[in-house]
Amino acid sequence: MNPLAAALNDRLQEIAPFLLRVLSRKGKESYFPKSGILAQSMEAKLTEINATIGIALQDDGSPLRLSSLERRILLNPKKVFPYAGCSGLPDLRNTWKRLQQEKNPALAGKIFSLPVVTCALSHGLSIASKLFLDPGDRVIIADKYWGNYNMLVQERLDVHFDLYPFFAGEGLNLAGLQERLLAPGTGKKVLIMNFPNNPAGYTPTKSEMRELLRLIKDSAESGNDIVVICDDAYFGLVYEADVDTQSPFAYLAGLHERVLAVKVDGPTKEDYVWGFRVGFVTYAGKNLSEEALRILEDKTAGGIRSSISSSPHISQSLLLEAYADPDYAREKREKYALLQSRYKKVKAILAANRERYAPYFRPLPFNSGYFMCVELAPGLDGNTVRKTLIEHFQTGVIFIRGVIRLAYSAVPEDKIETLFENLRSACEMNLHA
Repeated sequence: MNPLAAALNDRLQEIAPFLLRVLSRKGKESYFPKSGILAQSMEAKLTEINATIGIALQDDGSPLRLSSLERRILLNPKKVFPYAGCSGLPDLRNTWKRLQQEKNPALAGKIFSLPVVTCALSHGLSIASKLFLDPGDRVIIADKYWGNYNMLVQERLDVHFDLYPFFAGEGLNLAGLQERLLAPGTGKKVLIMNFPNNPAGYTPTKSEMRELLRLIKDSAESGNDIVVICDDAYFGLVYEADVDTQSPFAYLAGLHERVLAVKVDGPTKEDYVWGFRVGFVTYAGKNLSEEALRILEDKTAGGIRSSISSSPHISQSLLLEAYADPDYAREKREKYALLQSRYKKVKAILAANRERYAPYFRPLPFNSGYFMCVELAPGLDGNTVRKTLIEHFQTGVIFIRGVIRLAYSAVPEDKIETLFENLRSACEMNLHA
């Protein structure tokens, strides 16, 4: 083990032994280099002649660049072309932390880390999972989950998914979660939660959130060390008044001394910048010191340094400009209203056609996000229906683990009714074939 990693672990043993217990072997081995090329470059940062940095400069000291690119970009070249640093731009990290606090009032008075910039949420989930999961570990996760978890977590790290049904009736299957959190024997438990959920488009109600937190706390009090990874990709897109608008991370941050909360979020869906590839990983836990959290930041930065080196500078700079723009908040409200209007249209169509659609499919509960799912009637094959929709109705949907996912976020409001009529017709064709 590198001496820098060993030193971090020794310090954790002194100030936060819980964190050392939940780190994977690779997590224990992770560190951010405080010496070597990066450190030497930092020491020479203000020198008159700096021959340390691994970029090329013009004679005036600005980044060497192609005019064919520069003339298409309005930002200062220094905010575009150089590296942004392994942990991301400091101003963006501080701005995102402030935004997290504004969006999650329950974080008030709680200590949580400075977000570390990743190359979007997929990279953040990959880095975070590797820090806490060893081969053979089990991950508690609902059966309605984003398909890329298979590659990012299960297959890449050689771990097992301990699945439980996401729904029970018209709400969350809290009993299924309880069964796994309070299973016989104690030790490390890793839980992935994704709200609003992809593919189901469901977020806990306020009462469900309270019960979910109680279950996690009960498990911790029984002697388990718990890591909760909150995949907040669709954070903020909540459309009903009784749904909790805050991330579970905000409550988990002060829940119990044996609970570590990991927030993986970013502007991808929150700010509609899918191609920018900027995300964040943030940590919190009851009674964890700022020093302990900085060690997790360093280990995260080490994972970034050893994989992609750093995230795009231009995307981070553009986001900083947007967050400082006086029109930003208004524009966010307008885009949210557009998605909420489509959501309400879906709800209205399903309510008006409940009996008409019932022989063919039933909608699963949904209240947020981009998606909703339908469960097909017995005798219908989802993949066959999906292909029929493409071939006969010029309509695309996703069939995944027994349900059909509809991304109403991508469908103009005046075509939503046609979407469901096409689905009904495709089901009818195959049910009576």
